[in-house]
Amino acid sequence: MTEQLLTQQDTHFTWLDITNPSAAELEAVAAQYSLPDALVRDCLEPTHLPKFEATNGLSFVILRVFSMPESTQADTIQELSTKIAVFYTANFLITVHRRPHPVLSELKSVARAPGQECNTPAEVAIHLVRYALNSYVQPALTLTKELDDYEAEIFLKQEVPNALQGLYFLKRKASAAKQLLLLTRDILLMLRRQTASATVHVTLLQDTQDLLVKVETLYQQLDGAATNLMNLYLSLSSQRTNEAMRVLTVFSAFFLPLTFIAGIYGMNFNYMPELTWKLGYPLSIISMVVISVGIYVWFKRKGWI
Repeated sequence: MTEQLLTQQDTHFTWLDITNPSAAELEAVAAQYSLPDALVRDCLEPTHLPKFEATNGLSFVILRVFSMPESTQADTIQELSTKIAVFYTANFLITVHRRPHPVLSELKSVARAPGQECNTPAEVAIHLVRYALNSYVQPALTLTKELDDYEAEIFLKQEVPNALQGLYFLKRKASAAKQLLLLTRDILLMLRRQTASATVHVTLLQDTQDLLVKVETLYQQLDGAATNLMNLYLSLSSQRTNEAMRVLTVFSAFFLPLTFIAGIYGMNFNYMPELTWKLGYPLSIISMVVISVGIYVWFKRKGWI
C-alpha cells in the first residue's frame, strides 16, 4: 500500500510511505524517483542488516526495529526484528516497510507544524533512528527479568534446573541485538557527518547518541551476565555431579570390605577351619559391624561425610 504522508504544500518536502510493497510496486516508485536498482534490491531483501549509503545526492538507510517474538527459541535477525528502508534527498522522503509503525504518523504530524522538528528529510531519518533504538529498550528489560529468574532458579533450588537451553537462546537474542546496534552506530555516525553543517540537528543527534550508548550498555551487560550465568550453571552442574559421585564412593567404601569377607566365606573350601566354628557366623557379623563403624569414624574425622 502506497500513501503520500506529506506533500510540498504541507512542508518543504514530499513524503511517500509504502507498506508491504510488491516488487512491481516498488519498481514503479523507483522509476518515478530514479532510485538505483542496487538499493531497491537491498530494500526488498527481508534479512538485510542496517546500513547507510549515499550516492548522487540520494541517501539510503536501512534500520532494524527490534521486537520480542512469541517463540522463546527465536534467535535470528529476521525473527527478532523488522526492517524499515528510507530513501531521501532534500526534496523527497520514501519509507518502505512491511509492518505498520505508528511513529510514522506521529512524525507526519510534527513535520506539518511550522517551526517544529522534522522540517527536512534528514531530521525524519534521525527520528527514525531514534525510534529504532527505542525499540531495543523494552526487550532488554524483559530479557534482564528472564535472566534474573534463571539466576534465582539456579542458586535457590536444591536441584539444578534444566536452564541451559533457555540461557543459550537468551544469549543469542542479546548477541543479535548487539550486532544490530553496532551497525546502527555506523548509521548515526554517517548522519552526523552528513548534517554537520546544520546546527538545528545537534541536540537531536546528541540525544540519539546518548540513547544509543544506553541501549548498547544494556545489551553488553546482558550478554556478559548471560555468559557468566551459563558458566556458573555448568560449574554447579559439575559440582553436584561430583557430590553424587562422592556419595556413591563413600557407600562403595563401606561395602567393599564387607563384600570381601562375604566372598571369602562363600568359597566353601574343605579345609577352612572357620566353617566348623560355632561362633563363626556371629564373629563374621561382628567383624563387619566393627569394620563399618571404623570406616564411618575415619571418614567423619576426615570430613568426608
